[in-house]
Parts: sequence; C-alpha cells; structure tokens
Amino acid sequence: MSHAALGQIPKRTIGGIAVTCLIIGISAYVPVFGFFCVLLLPLALVFYRLKLGRINAAVVLTATAVIMGVNFGEISMDLLFFCGLMLIGFTLAECLEQNLSVEKTILYPSATVISAGILGLAAYSHSLETGVVALVSEYVAKNLSMTLALYEKVGMPKEDLKMITDSLQQIEFVLVRILPAGLVALTLLITWTSLLLARSVMKRKELAVPDFGALNQWRSPEMLVWAVIACALGILLVGKTMGLLAVNGLIILMIIYFFQGIAIVSFYFEKKKLPRMLKVFLYSIIAIQQLFLLMVVGLGFFDVWLNFRRLGKENAG
Repeated sequence: MSHAALGQIPKRTIGGIAVTCLIIGISAYVPVFGFFCVLLLPLALVFYRLKLGRINAAVVLTATAVIMGVNFGEISMDLLFFCGLMLIGFTLAECLEQNLSVEKTILYPSATVISAGILGLAAYSHSLETGVVALVSEYVAKNLSMTLALYEKVGMPKEDLKMITDSLQQIEFVLVRILPAGLVALTLLITWTSLLLARSVMKRKELAVPDFGALNQWRSPEMLVWAVIACALGILLVGKTMGLLAVNGLIILMIIYFFQGIAIVSFYFEKKKLPRMLKVFLYSIIAIQQLFLLMVVGLGFFDVWLNFRRLGKENAG
C-alpha cells in the first residue's frame, strides 16, 4: 500500500466517526426526522466496514460509542440501543463479506446483537445494583409517562386520557413481558431493512455484495407453521405464564411471516411493473397502517398452502 493510501485511512476513519456521531445526534435530539435517521446508522457501519476494512470500522464503532457515552453523561438504555444498531451494521457487513445465505446474513447479526444486548443489560443493571426486570419496568414506565404527556400535549380527549391512565399498570405489565419478543422482532426487522438498503447502496458504490437472487421469491420453512399452531394453542389452553411465552413466540413468528408476505407484495409489484413512486407510497401505507401490516403477515402465513406466487409450478411446467 502506498504512503498516500496510508495517509488517507485515518482521515476516512475520522470522517466515519463524525458521520456516525452526527446520525446518532440527529436520532437522539431531533423529533420525527430522527426516527428515520436511526435506520441510517447500521447502513453507515456496513459501508465503513466494507470500504475501510475490519480494523478501521471497529475503530469507528468504538470511538463513536465512547464519544456518545461522554455526550450522554452516562451509560443509558439509549446508548445501548445505538451501540446495538452499530453492531448490527458491523456484523451484517461481516456476513456480506463471507457470502452467506440470506437467512444466515439476517440471523447471525441479529443473534449477535441480542446476545450482546443481554450481556450489556445485565452488566448495566449490576452497576446500578438492581434487577434486570426492575430496570426494564422502570424504563417502560418512564416511556409510558412521556407518551401520556405527549398525548395530553397534542390535545387527546380527557376521556381517552383517563382510560389510558387507569389502564397504565396493566399496559406496563403486558409490555414488560412481551418486550423480549418485541426486541427480537425489532432486531430482525432492522437487520432485514439494513440488508435491503445496503444492497442498493453498495451496488451504486461499486462494492461487492452477495447475489441472493430474487428476494421476492423467498419463502420461510414450512415447518414453522407447526410452531404458529403450538403458540396459538399455548395462548388458548395453558396458564398465564406459559401463555405469555406463547405470545412472545407468536410475535417473533409474525415478523418472519411478514418477510414472506412483503416478498409476495414485492413480487406482484414487479410483475405489474408499478411505477417507483407508487410502490413507495404503497409500502409507506403498509408501514403505518396496522391493518395492512397484519394483512401482509396473513399473506405470508397462508402462502404455505395457497402458494400465491405459484413458485415451483412454472418451473415444473
């Protein structure tokens, strides 16, 4: 490597640190717009890992975590969340470089981040000399109070506010107990979204990425249907504790069938050759409307029997 190239590496690394810190700053302090900036953080780490190499990308991740820790003034749940997003991007790039299957490319980063998150949460709770459940309950209660204050600020009717306030303890109880599945589902969703964004960006930047083939023809293993049935029976037939475990399992399975459902939607969008802006609009509707979201999950689930895309039949013909 030439001296000029060696001289450029620190500058690029510093630039990477500056960009990731900027993304976190916007995500943490700018309402609404910051929510969408969150998705850029894993993408940034994917780019720097593939562009700068493993060591320099690790420096970007570590330095950003330290700088934001100093900025926040403490180790907090928010800091752990941002570190998790960066770790998703870093491990996703590792999988892309190893040319793994699409399932492993999503599963391995998700499993790595979830494992690291459990260890980080345990260490954080130990430093505060409190239990993990108590720490999570406090965090959920704090965010529920902030949400209630926001509802009051935007002018929600007093009757609705009173109904939510009266049910706050029950809502907190349920949220704390389904939070594990919610975090797993969120991690899978962020990893999946980051993979789709990374493929597009890397191709434009002329960086090598695996060719997973037509992702709109992806199908989940058929055996997962039995897991859905088992979770549904668990919710209906067993006690409260086992029922909550079944609910957690069902939430995770729903996100997997969402991936299959959105692949079906993408398949027909491509088949009908819809304009790009119309596709963006329809995807946005799916993202913000819960009814359409559930319909997509249903598409993925019933595709096991109905085979909406007629996969395999055309090849057989």
